[in-house]
Amino acid sequence: MYGASSALLVEAGLGLEPWNVLHQGLAELTGLTIGVVSIIVGAAVLLLWIPLRQRPGLGTVSNVFVVGLAMDGTLAVVPDVHSLALRVPLLVAGVVLNGVATGLYISASFGPGPRDGLMTGLHRRTGRSVRLVRTVLEVAVVATGFALGGTVGVGTVLYAVAIGPLAQLFLKVFAARPAPVVSAVVAPGQPERAILPG
Repeated sequence: MYGASSALLVEAGLGLEPWNVLHQGLAELTGLTIGVVSIIVGAAVLLLWIPLRQRPGLGTVSNVFVVGLAMDGTLAVVPDVHSLALRVPLLVAGVVLNGVATGLYISASFGPGPRDGLMTGLHRRTGRSVRLVRTVLEVAVVATGFALGGTVGVGTVLYAVAIGPLAQLFLKVFAARPAPVVSAVVAPGQPERAILPG
């Protein structure tokens, strides 16, 4: 879902989420696909976890590879659109789908993505607020990506404004429900076809 949502934002051409501005800029520079660049950057960011003493989970490692592959796969099947009447719905669908993906991904609790782990690691090591660390990181990647040719626009702003509330909404939707508590002392009733001692 992350990869597909990012691909929809690329196709809309109205601005990308911060890290994909960088990925797109690097793709323009290197001639690689944006998905391959996403994988390379994700792996490089994961290496930065070592001095921060962050521990990856299954979701962390999967994020590095699956998101980039899904992005390139989606870009291969979604046709190019030029009409603003189609690009705006693609943008909105991409942002909403990214919110859904965020809710599912965090609810699964298999480890943060490489970029989120970098943020939390820097927060822990520097003592600076998460908000400040995230802002500095994202401003840096957007500025670098834009300088390399990445797309910044209304979609970038919409994503920045909407992703927090959407993530919060879908975290509630996908939150794991606690299992019902059954007493081990008192049975709820006589089981059917129970074999009773004679």
